[in-house]
Amino acid sequence: MRILIVEDERPLAEAVARGLRREGMAVDVALTGDEGHEKASITRYDVVVLDRDLPGMTGDELCREIVRSGQLTRVLMLTASGAVEERVEGLSLGADDYLAKPFAFPELVARVRALARRATPVTPPILQAADVELDPARRTVTRAGRPVELTRKEFGVLEVLLAAGGSVVSSEELLERVWDENADPFTTTVRVTVMTLRKKLGEPGIIDTVVGSGYRVPVASRRDGS
Repeated sequence: MRILIVEDERPLAEAVARGLRREGMAVDVALTGDEGHEKASITRYDVVVLDRDLPGMTGDELCREIVRSGQLTRVLMLTASGAVEERVEGLSLGADDYLAKPFAFPELVARVRALARRATPVTPPILQAADVELDPARRTVTRAGRPVELTRKEFGVLEVLLAAGGSVVSSEELLERVWDENADPFTTTVRVTVMTLRKKLGEPGIIDTVVGSGYRVPVASRRDGS
């Protein structure tokens, strides 16, 4: 999932970003409302973690713009105040959830994951193709009942491909959904990650290369090992 953190306290923003990346999320950071607006206008994020008190464009204004855009992006608003009036006001702006500072990081992760599920089409709790099963909640992958150890990026690529339901996913989309803004769009990292993922999953292969378009995992079981 792709997350944007808009928070003007750099140490907090970077700490949250590091923590969410350890949870397997692709995370971008903006330190002002204007920067957050620019990034949200370019990239489709699953969740925006948004501080209300920002320099330039305020968090309230940015929340309105995100809601007005009509995208499925969900907004988790942060504030230094936990007063009921503050929560009601934030939610009335269109925010999907509200968290007061200071907060427990596990709670933030749980809320972000819950919002991200609402930002994407409904998918089964267990994603499956042939004898490969991926559990997004437990972050586990098995093949024929045997665990497969994957890196965060390999897991992310497989999750996106399985969730696509047989549709082709381009390298550009994989780069956007699994990596973050620091990824070089001209890099071979997607191809290399798919290659190592195929090796770890073993034969018969379940990931097709669609020349000139990207990759897909057919809904039906594979008939060969190509």
